[in-house]
Amino acid sequence: MKIAYIVNTYPRASHTFIRRELQALERRGFDIHRFAMRSERDSLLDPADLAEDDRTEHVLKTGFAGLVCSALRWMLRKPRHSAQAFVAAMRCGAAGAGGTPGTGGRLRHMIYLVEAAHVARRCASLGVTHIHAHFGTNSATVAMLARLMDGPSYSFTVHGPEEFDAPLGLCLGEKMQHAAFTVAISSFGRSQLYRRAALADWGKLHVVHCGIEPEKFPTPSAPPKGGPRLVAIGRLAEQKGFSLLIEAMALAAPTNPDLHLTLVGDGPLRPEIEAMIAANHLETRITLAGWQDEAGVRQALANAQALILPSFAEGLPMVVMEAMAAGRPVIATAIAGVPELVVSGETGWLVPAGDAQYLAEAMTTLAQTPHTDLVAMGTAARARVLERHDINTEAAKLATLIGQA
Repeated sequence: MKIAYIVNTYPRASHTFIRRELQALERRGFDIHRFAMRSERDSLLDPADLAEDDRTEHVLKTGFAGLVCSALRWMLRKPRHSAQAFVAAMRCGAAGAGGTPGTGGRLRHMIYLVEAAHVARRCASLGVTHIHAHFGTNSATVAMLARLMDGPSYSFTVHGPEEFDAPLGLCLGEKMQHAAFTVAISSFGRSQLYRRAALADWGKLHVVHCGIEPEKFPTPSAPPKGGPRLVAIGRLAEQKGFSLLIEAMALAAPTNPDLHLTLVGDGPLRPEIEAMIAANHLETRITLAGWQDEAGVRQALANAQALILPSFAEGLPMVVMEAMAAGRPVIATAIAGVPELVVSGETGWLVPAGDAQYLAEAMTTLAQTPHTDLVAMGTAARARVLERHDINTEAAKLATLIGQA
Protein backbone atom coordinates (compact mmCIF):
# COMPACT_ATOMS: atom_id res chain seq x y z
CA MET A 1 0.00 0.00 0.00
CA LYS A 2 1.43 3.35 -1.04
CA ILE A 3 0.86 6.10 1.51
CA ALA A 4 2.44 9.43 2.35
CA TYR A 5 3.48 11.04 5.60
CA ILE A 6 3.38 14.81 5.91
CA VAL A 7 5.05 16.90 8.62
CA ASN A 8 5.75 20.62 8.72
CA THR A 9 9.51 20.28 9.37
CA TYR A 10 11.05 16.84 9.00
CA PRO A 11 13.30 15.35 10.09
CA ARG A 12 14.17 17.11 13.32
CA ALA A 13 16.35 15.89 16.16
CA SER A 14 13.29 15.84 18.42
CA HIS A 15 11.16 13.83 15.97
CA THR A 16 12.87 10.45 16.14
CA PHE A 17 9.50 8.96 17.19
CA ILE A 18 8.14 9.75 13.71
CA ARG A 19 11.09 8.02 12.09
CA ARG A 20 10.55 4.94 14.26
CA GLU A 21 6.88 4.82 13.30
CA LEU A 22 7.63 5.20 9.60
CA GLN A 23 10.21 2.45 9.66
CA ALA A 24 7.93 0.13 11.64
CA LEU A 25 5.20 0.60 9.02
CA GLU A 26 7.71 -0.03 6.25
CA ARG A 27 8.67 -3.29 7.93
CA ARG A 28 5.00 -4.20 7.65
CA GLY A 29 5.13 -3.69 3.88
CA PHE A 30 3.96 -0.10 3.48
CA ASP A 31 5.54 2.00 0.74
CA ILE A 32 5.80 5.46 2.29
CA HIS A 33 6.57 8.76 0.59
CA ARG A 34 7.74 11.49 2.95
CA PHE A 35 6.53 15.07 2.53
CA ALA A 36 7.66 18.00 4.64
CA MET A 37 7.19 21.68 4.09
CA ARG A 38 10.77 22.50 5.02
CA SER A 39 14.09 20.96 6.06
CA GLU A 40 16.36 21.67 9.02
CA ARG A 41 19.31 19.90 7.48
CA ASP A 42 21.86 22.44 8.71
CA SER A 43 20.95 21.63 12.32
CA LEU A 44 20.96 17.83 11.94
CA LEU A 45 23.84 15.89 13.49
CA ASP A 46 22.55 12.30 13.71
CA PRO A 47 23.44 10.27 10.56
CA ALA A 48 20.01 8.60 10.74
CA ASP A 49 18.33 12.02 10.57
CA LEU A 50 20.53 13.05 7.64
CA ALA A 51 19.61 9.87 5.79
CA GLU A 52 15.94 10.53 6.48
CA ASP A 53 16.32 14.07 5.18
CA ASP A 54 17.65 12.67 1.91
CA ARG A 55 14.49 10.54 1.57
CA THR A 56 12.07 13.42 2.22
CA GLU A 57 10.47 15.61 -0.44
CA HIS A 58 10.60 19.16 0.94
CA VAL A 59 7.74 21.04 -0.65
CA LEU A 60 9.07 24.57 -0.27
CA LYS A 61 12.25 23.66 -2.13
CA THR A 62 10.07 23.61 -5.25
CA GLY A 63 10.11 27.40 -5.11
CA PHE A 64 7.23 29.85 -5.24
CA ALA A 65 6.76 29.81 -9.00
CA GLY A 66 6.99 26.04 -9.19
CA LEU A 67 4.47 25.57 -6.39
CA VAL A 68 1.97 27.97 -7.91
CA CYS A 69 2.23 26.33 -11.35
CA SER A 70 1.85 22.87 -9.83
CA ALA A 71 -1.14 24.00 -7.75
CA LEU A 72 -2.89 25.67 -10.69
CA ARG A 73 -2.51 22.54 -12.80
CA TRP A 74 -4.37 20.55 -10.14
CA MET A 75 -6.99 23.22 -9.41
CA LEU A 76 -7.87 23.58 -13.09
CA ARG A 77 -8.46 19.83 -13.23
CA LYS A 78 -10.59 19.94 -10.07
CA PRO A 79 -12.43 23.29 -10.09
CA ARG A 80 -15.41 22.25 -7.97
CA HIS A 81 -13.29 20.53 -5.35
CA SER A 82 -10.82 23.41 -5.34
CA ALA A 83 -13.63 25.88 -4.67
CA GLN A 84 -14.71 23.75 -1.71
CA ALA A 85 -11.15 23.74 -0.37
CA PHE A 86 -10.89 27.51 -0.87
CA VAL A 87 -13.98 28.08 1.28
CA ALA A 88 -12.57 25.80 4.00
CA ALA A 89 -9.23 27.61 3.90
CA MET A 90 -10.98 30.98 4.26
CA ARG A 91 -13.04 29.67 7.16
CA CYS A 92 -10.01 28.24 9.00
CA GLY A 93 -8.02 31.36 8.19
CA ALA A 94 -10.68 33.51 9.80
CA ALA A 95 -10.67 31.27 12.89
CA GLY A 96 -6.90 31.60 13.15
CA ALA A 97 -6.74 35.31 12.55
CA GLY A 98 -6.77 36.28 16.21
CA GLY A 99 -3.03 36.15 16.60
CA THR A 100 -2.77 32.78 18.34
CA PRO A 101 0.74 31.49 17.58
CA GLY A 102 0.84 28.82 14.91
CA THR A 103 -2.74 29.21 13.67
CA GLY A 104 -2.28 31.86 10.97
CA GLY A 105 -4.81 34.02 9.16
CA ARG A 106 -6.35 33.89 5.72
CA LEU A 107 -3.17 34.80 3.85
CA ARG A 108 -1.29 31.94 5.48
CA HIS A 109 -4.14 29.59 4.66
CA MET A 110 -3.92 30.61 1.02
CA ILE A 111 -0.32 29.40 1.17
CA TYR A 112 -1.53 26.15 2.73
CA LEU A 113 -4.06 25.85 -0.11
CA VAL A 114 -1.30 26.14 -2.71
CA GLU A 115 0.81 23.58 -0.85
CA ALA A 116 -2.19 21.25 -0.59
CA ALA A 117 -2.91 21.41 -4.32
CA HIS A 118 0.72 20.60 -5.05
CA VAL A 119 0.66 17.69 -2.58
CA ALA A 120 -2.59 16.36 -4.08
CA ARG A 121 -1.08 16.46 -7.57
CA ARG A 122 2.12 14.75 -6.39
CA CYS A 123 0.11 12.06 -4.62
CA ALA A 124 -1.84 11.37 -7.80
CA SER A 125 1.37 11.00 -9.80
CA LEU A 126 2.97 8.79 -7.11
CA GLY A 127 -0.08 6.57 -6.64
CA VAL A 128 -0.48 7.56 -2.99
CA THR A 129 -3.86 6.47 -1.60
CA HIS A 130 -3.69 7.87 1.94
CA ILE A 131 -1.87 10.67 3.79
CA HIS A 132 -0.99 10.59 7.47
CA ALA A 133 0.03 13.88 9.08
CA HIS A 134 1.85 14.34 12.35
CA PHE A 135 0.59 17.20 14.53
CA GLY A 136 -2.78 18.90 14.21
CA THR A 137 -1.23 22.14 12.98
CA ASN A 138 -0.43 23.18 9.42
CA SER A 139 0.56 19.67 8.26
CA ALA A 140 -2.97 18.47 9.05
CA THR A 141 -4.38 21.60 7.39
CA VAL A 142 -2.53 20.76 4.17
CA ALA A 143 -3.72 17.14 4.34
CA MET A 144 -7.34 18.26 4.87
CA LEU A 145 -7.27 20.78 2.02
CA ALA A 146 -5.66 18.22 -0.30
CA ARG A 147 -8.49 15.83 0.53
CA LEU A 148 -11.12 18.47 -0.16
CA MET A 149 -9.45 18.98 -3.56
CA ASP A 150 -10.14 15.32 -4.37
CA GLY A 151 -6.77 14.15 -3.06
CA PRO A 152 -6.20 11.03 -0.96
CA SER A 153 -7.97 10.26 2.29
CA TYR A 154 -6.06 11.44 5.32
CA SER A 155 -5.55 10.96 9.04
CA PHE A 156 -3.46 12.79 11.58
CA THR A 157 -1.80 12.31 14.95
CA VAL A 158 -2.34 14.92 17.65
CA HIS A 159 0.40 15.17 20.26
CA GLY A 160 -0.27 18.24 22.40
CA PRO A 161 0.12 20.52 24.13
CA GLU A 162 0.25 23.00 21.22
CA GLU A 163 -2.93 21.71 19.56
CA PHE A 164 -4.85 21.93 22.83
CA ASP A 165 -3.70 25.52 23.37
CA ALA A 166 -5.48 26.73 20.21
CA PRO A 167 -8.07 24.13 19.12
CA LEU A 168 -10.47 26.65 17.59
CA GLY A 169 -7.78 28.57 15.72
CA LEU A 170 -6.44 25.31 14.35
CA CYS A 171 -9.93 24.15 13.26
CA LEU A 172 -9.39 20.81 14.97
CA GLY A 173 -13.08 19.98 14.81
CA GLU A 174 -13.22 20.46 11.04
CA LYS A 175 -10.02 18.49 10.53
CA MET A 176 -11.46 15.58 12.52
CA GLN A 177 -14.71 15.80 10.56
CA HIS A 178 -13.02 15.34 7.18
CA ALA A 179 -10.36 12.85 8.36
CA ALA A 180 -10.72 9.11 7.93
CA PHE A 181 -9.56 8.87 11.54
CA THR A 182 -7.64 10.87 14.11
CA VAL A 183 -5.02 9.55 16.50
CA ALA A 184 -4.13 10.76 19.98
CA ILE A 185 -0.97 9.54 21.70
CA SER A 186 -2.67 9.10 25.08
CA SER A 187 -6.13 8.67 26.56
CA PHE A 188 -5.80 12.18 27.96
CA GLY A 189 -5.13 13.48 24.46
CA ARG A 190 -8.19 11.70 23.11
CA SER A 191 -10.28 13.24 25.89
CA GLN A 192 -9.23 16.68 24.67
CA LEU A 193 -10.20 15.73 21.13
CA TYR A 194 -13.61 14.59 22.38
CA ARG A 195 -14.12 18.17 23.58
CA ARG A 196 -13.67 19.54 20.05
CA ALA A 197 -15.10 16.75 17.86
CA ALA A 198 -18.71 16.39 16.84
CA LEU A 199 -20.34 13.43 18.58
CA ALA A 200 -20.71 11.77 15.19
CA ASP A 201 -16.90 11.78 14.84
CA TRP A 202 -16.08 10.22 18.22
CA GLY A 203 -15.85 6.75 16.68
CA LYS A 204 -13.00 7.98 14.47
CA LEU A 205 -10.81 8.97 17.44
CA HIS A 206 -8.20 6.39 18.47
CA VAL A 207 -5.22 6.06 20.79
CA VAL A 208 -1.94 4.94 19.23
CA HIS A 209 1.06 5.47 21.46
CA CYS A 210 4.41 6.72 20.29
CA GLY A 211 6.78 3.80 20.61
CA ILE A 212 10.29 2.73 21.40
CA GLU A 213 12.41 0.06 19.75
CA PRO A 214 12.93 -2.57 22.48
CA GLU A 215 16.05 -3.96 20.82
CA LYS A 216 17.80 -0.63 21.42
CA PHE A 217 17.28 -1.03 25.16
CA PRO A 218 18.96 -4.29 26.21
CA THR A 219 18.84 -5.41 29.82
CA PRO A 220 19.93 -2.27 31.68
CA SER A 221 22.66 -1.88 34.23
CA ALA A 222 21.68 -1.21 37.83
CA PRO A 223 21.42 2.46 38.77
CA PRO A 224 24.53 3.92 40.43
CA LYS A 225 24.69 4.07 44.21
CA GLY A 226 25.07 7.24 46.26
CA GLY A 227 23.79 10.53 45.05
CA PRO A 228 20.97 11.00 44.34
CA ARG A 229 21.96 11.53 40.73
CA LEU A 230 19.21 12.87 38.48
CA VAL A 231 18.95 13.55 34.77
CA ALA A 232 16.51 15.90 33.03
CA ILE A 233 16.21 15.77 29.25
CA GLY A 234 14.43 18.18 26.94
CA ARG A 235 14.41 21.44 25.08
CA LEU A 236 15.23 24.42 27.29
CA ALA A 237 11.87 26.10 26.69
CA GLU A 238 9.08 27.48 28.86
CA GLN A 239 6.77 24.46 28.92
CA LYS A 240 9.47 22.08 30.22
CA GLY A 241 9.66 23.75 33.64
CA PHE A 242 13.45 23.64 33.96
CA SER A 243 13.59 27.05 35.64
CA LEU A 244 11.37 25.63 38.40
CA LEU A 245 13.66 22.62 38.58
CA ILE A 246 16.60 24.91 39.41
CA GLU A 247 14.52 26.33 42.27
CA ALA A 248 13.79 22.81 43.48
CA MET A 249 17.48 21.91 43.34
CA ALA A 250 18.26 24.94 45.51
CA LEU A 251 15.65 23.78 48.05
CA ALA A 252 16.86 20.16 48.11
CA ALA A 253 20.61 20.75 48.03
CA PRO A 254 21.17 21.71 51.72
CA THR A 255 19.78 18.39 53.02
CA ASN A 256 21.18 16.25 50.18
CA PRO A 257 24.92 17.01 49.98
CA ASP A 258 25.55 14.52 47.15
CA LEU A 259 22.59 15.60 45.01
CA HIS A 260 23.53 16.17 41.35
CA LEU A 261 21.52 16.96 38.23
CA THR A 262 22.60 16.55 34.62
CA LEU A 263 20.48 18.65 32.26
CA VAL A 264 20.55 17.35 28.68
CA GLY A 265 19.25 19.68 25.99
CA ASP A 266 19.51 23.16 24.59
CA GLY A 267 17.17 25.97 23.72
CA PRO A 268 16.23 29.62 24.12
CA LEU A 269 16.16 29.59 27.94
CA ARG A 270 19.74 28.41 28.35
CA PRO A 271 21.09 31.89 29.35
CA GLU A 272 18.32 32.28 31.91
CA ILE A 273 18.98 28.82 33.35
CA GLU A 274 22.73 29.45 33.51
CA ALA A 275 22.04 32.69 35.41
CA MET A 276 19.74 30.89 37.85
CA ILE A 277 22.36 28.20 38.49
CA ALA A 278 24.95 30.87 39.26
CA ALA A 279 22.58 32.91 41.43
CA ASN A 280 21.79 29.83 43.55
CA HIS A 281 25.47 28.72 43.70
CA LEU A 282 24.65 25.36 42.09
CA GLU A 283 27.54 25.21 39.62
CA THR A 284 28.92 22.04 41.24
CA ARG A 285 25.47 20.46 41.53
CA ILE A 286 24.16 20.93 37.97
CA THR A 287 25.86 19.95 34.72
CA LEU A 288 24.53 21.43 31.48
CA ALA A 289 25.34 18.71 28.98
CA GLY A 290 23.79 20.39 25.92
CA TRP A 291 22.20 18.49 23.05
CA GLN A 292 23.00 14.77 22.88
CA ASP A 293 22.29 12.17 20.22
CA GLU A 294 20.40 8.95 21.03
CA ALA A 295 23.57 7.25 22.28
CA GLY A 296 24.37 10.24 24.48
CA VAL A 297 20.87 10.24 25.96
CA ARG A 298 21.11 6.53 26.76
CA GLN A 299 24.45 7.09 28.47
CA ALA A 300 23.05 9.98 30.50
CA LEU A 301 20.22 7.74 31.66
CA ALA A 302 22.66 4.95 32.55
CA ASN A 303 24.64 7.38 34.71
CA ALA A 304 21.55 8.51 36.63
CA GLN A 305 19.37 6.96 39.29
CA ALA A 306 16.20 8.56 37.97
CA LEU A 307 14.79 10.88 35.32
CA ILE A 308 13.11 14.06 36.53
CA LEU A 309 10.45 15.76 34.39
CA PRO A 310 9.21 19.09 35.82
CA SER A 311 7.04 20.01 32.80
CA PHE A 312 4.09 22.40 32.85
CA ALA A 313 2.61 21.03 29.59
CA GLU A 314 3.24 17.83 27.66
CA GLY A 315 1.72 15.18 25.45
CA LEU A 316 3.30 11.91 26.56
CA PRO A 317 7.07 12.50 26.42
CA MET A 318 9.34 10.05 24.63
CA VAL A 319 12.03 10.71 27.23
CA VAL A 320 9.83 9.14 29.92
CA MET A 321 9.48 6.00 27.79
CA GLU A 322 13.22 5.87 27.14
CA ALA A 323 14.08 6.31 30.82
CA MET A 324 11.71 3.54 31.85
CA ALA A 325 13.04 1.25 29.09
CA ALA A 326 16.51 1.93 30.51
CA GLY A 327 15.33 0.68 33.89
CA ARG A 328 15.15 4.04 35.60
CA PRO A 329 12.26 5.30 37.74
CA VAL A 330 10.80 8.71 36.92
CA ILE A 331 9.94 11.77 38.99
CA ALA A 332 7.35 13.66 36.94
CA THR A 333 4.60 16.21 37.19
CA ALA A 334 1.14 14.64 37.04
CA ILE A 335 0.02 16.25 33.78
CA ALA A 336 -1.52 15.17 30.47
CA GLY A 337 -0.71 11.55 29.57
CA VAL A 338 2.18 11.12 32.03
CA PRO A 339 0.09 9.39 34.77
CA GLU A 340 -0.97 6.79 32.20
CA LEU A 341 2.63 5.56 32.15
CA VAL A 342 4.25 6.56 35.46
CA VAL A 343 2.62 4.82 38.45
CA SER A 344 3.49 6.69 41.62
CA GLY A 345 5.22 4.48 44.15
CA GLU A 346 5.73 1.66 41.61
CA THR A 347 7.64 3.07 38.64
CA GLY A 348 8.46 6.50 40.04
CA TRP A 349 6.85 9.46 41.76
CA LEU A 350 4.19 11.88 40.52
CA VAL A 351 4.08 15.42 41.91
CA PRO A 352 1.78 18.40 41.33
CA ALA A 353 2.89 20.68 38.50
CA GLY A 354 4.30 24.12 39.22
CA ASP A 355 5.51 23.52 42.78
CA ALA A 356 9.26 23.51 43.46
CA GLN A 357 8.76 22.27 47.02
CA TYR A 358 7.08 19.07 45.85
CA LEU A 359 9.91 18.45 43.38
CA ALA A 360 12.46 18.98 46.15
CA GLU A 361 10.63 16.57 48.43
CA ALA A 362 10.59 13.94 45.68
CA MET A 363 14.37 14.31 45.34
CA THR A 364 14.75 13.69 49.07
CA THR A 365 12.45 10.67 48.84
CA LEU A 366 14.67 9.31 46.06
CA ALA A 367 17.75 9.86 48.24
CA GLN A 368 16.13 7.91 51.08
CA THR A 369 15.00 4.99 48.90
CA PRO A 370 17.15 1.85 49.36
CA HIS A 371 19.15 0.86 46.30
CA THR A 372 17.37 -2.50 46.06
CA ASP A 373 14.03 -0.68 45.89
CA LEU A 374 15.32 1.59 43.13
CA VAL A 375 16.36 -1.47 41.15
CA ALA A 376 12.91 -3.00 41.64
CA MET A 377 11.19 0.21 40.55
CA GLY A 378 13.38 0.38 37.47
CA THR A 379 12.52 -3.21 36.61
CA ALA A 380 8.81 -2.48 36.98
CA ALA A 381 9.17 0.67 34.88
CA ARG A 382 10.90 -1.24 32.09
CA ALA A 383 8.24 -3.96 32.04
CA ARG A 384 5.44 -1.39 31.91
CA VAL A 385 6.83 0.65 29.03
CA LEU A 386 7.78 -2.40 26.95
CA GLU A 387 4.25 -3.70 27.35
CA ARG A 388 2.56 -0.42 26.41
CA HIS A 389 4.93 1.30 23.97
CA ASP A 390 6.57 -1.28 21.69
CA ILE A 391 6.74 0.53 18.34
CA ASN A 392 5.95 -2.64 16.40
CA THR A 393 2.73 -3.17 18.36
CA GLU A 394 1.69 0.46 18.02
CA ALA A 395 2.52 0.54 14.30
CA ALA A 396 0.33 -2.53 13.84
CA LYS A 397 -2.60 -0.57 15.33
CA LEU A 398 -1.93 2.32 12.96
CA ALA A 399 -1.56 -0.04 10.00
CA THR A 400 -4.98 -1.51 10.73
CA LEU A 401 -6.58 1.93 10.84
CA ILE A 402 -4.91 2.98 7.59
CA GLY A 403 -5.99 -0.25 5.94
CA GLN A 404 -9.59 0.37 7.00
CA ALA A 405 -9.41 3.93 5.68
